Amino acid sequence: MTSEELRNIIKCGETSLVQFKQEFTTQKEMAAEMIAFANGRGGTILFGVKDKTGDILGLSYDEIQNTSRELGNTANEQVRPLIYIQTEVVEIDGKMILVAKIQEGKDKPYKTLSGNIWVKQSADKRRVTDNAEILSLFQQSGTYHPDEAGVPNTSYKDLDTQALDRYFENVYRKPMSDYDIPQDQLLQSMHITDSMGRLTTAGLLFFGRTPQQFMPVFVIKAVWFYGNSIAGTQYKDSRDIEGTIPEMYEQGIRWMKSCLRRTQDGQSFNSIGKLEIPETVLEELLQNALVHIDLLKTAAIRLMVFDDRIEIVNPGCLVGGHTIEEVMKGNSFARNPLMAKFCAQTMPYRGLGSGIPRVLAENSKVEFIDDKEGNQFTVRISRLLAASEAVSSREQAVSDVLQNIRKEVLEELTERQRLLTKRMVETGQWNALENVLENVLETSASLAAYFGVDARTIRRDLSALQAKDVIRHDGPDKGGRWIILAYSTQCAGIQ
Repeated sequence: MTSEELRNIIKCGETSLVQFKQEFTTQKEMAAEMIAFANGRGGTILFGVKDKTGDILGLSYDEIQNTSRELGNTANEQVRPLIYIQTEVVEIDGKMILVAKIQEGKDKPYKTLSGNIWVKQSADKRRVTDNAEILSLFQQSGTYHPDEAGVPNTSYKDLDTQALDRYFENVYRKPMSDYDIPQDQLLQSMHITDSMGRLTTAGLLFFGRTPQQFMPVFVIKAVWFYGNSIAGTQYKDSRDIEGTIPEMYEQGIRWMKSCLRRTQDGQSFNSIGKLEIPETVLEELLQNALVHIDLLKTAAIRLMVFDDRIEIVNPGCLVGGHTIEEVMKGNSFARNPLMAKFCAQTMPYRGLGSGIPRVLAENSKVEFIDDKEGNQFTVRISRLLAASEAVSSREQAVSDVLQNIRKEVLEELTERQRLLTKRMVETGQWNALENVLENVLETSASLAAYFGVDARTIRRDLSALQAKDVIRHDGPDKGGRWIILAYSTQCAGIQ
């Protein structure tokens, strides 16, 4: 790390990844800081920088040696399991800063000798006491899989026997009744039930008669919006998709396909057309969302269709130290290995990390967003056809407006006034230009900044447009509305 890089880090202050320490205090206190970083995404402790203020004080040679020694002893003696740290000394303006780096741990949860578990919370840390959060740390290290846990109040009676029979026929080529061992032992050996006779989470979600009776939050919340904003209050369709995972998958695919457009794309007249987003892309991404959901988080999968994109929002960010780059290369980490196994045997799912490379091979515009703070993973699929059509419609609408302005009037307008007219049309409907044309004074200021002129010039342009019957202003200066008099009917639906 260079001195300039370190200086920039210090300027940004303490965060969930950076902690300032004027000096080494006690092993117990430092153990808590190191544990919080190891249980999170890792982090850096800067010794020789004053807490809270970020003042660069520096350490002497002896202080650096003592701090390095104490850090090593703390990691070996005060933390379980062991934490490995890296240290380096960086000079800033003649002052020596000891930089201690703690990597994200692979054996979470890390804890003190007394059993306390710490995690980062913004620039501070907090002690973990909630059982679900502790289980989540075990899950991240791969030592606990909630899909294998028994679901309370369930039993063999809650299984769909027909679904089980189909599964055995498809996978093992013989019915359950052909096995010599008792049925309860058979189901337990396959992890469909646990040792107490309860259905496992995976068993319930794949073979249960009514999974949502016991896991009501395990649903797909599907919404088809007007426009491109999640804040929109109107929608074309909204539904909760329930059932087993295979049933939810089939319903989800059918629903998405019903929202999308089809093009002829060189096919015969009688063809049903080519889906604007390849079906392979929809299949792989929805299956991944269902299989890799964080079962410890009480939230539904959200499936949202907008005019320009589809978003699949999945509870649970990437775990096991995985990154988006690794996922795109096909490196997989099974958050729920039992669910992944059942999925590979009952659905088109292949596993092995090959799904995302298959999605990328379709040349679709797909964006992956791993939100660590919000603990969710979002896949955003662009609807390139719909976006292209929207742009064409807007351009045509602007053209129509300008054509509807009388030729002699248009010729009398200055270049800026013509651009001003075009800009205001592109911004939105003239009779409801929210945040831009809410009143004359705000309009003048915002448009003046856009064109790089003063507000008085813009007001003069608006007055000229008004005098030539291009626009009209209704109501008071504050709170009134602009109305375009040449606004064509073709523009009425353009947002």
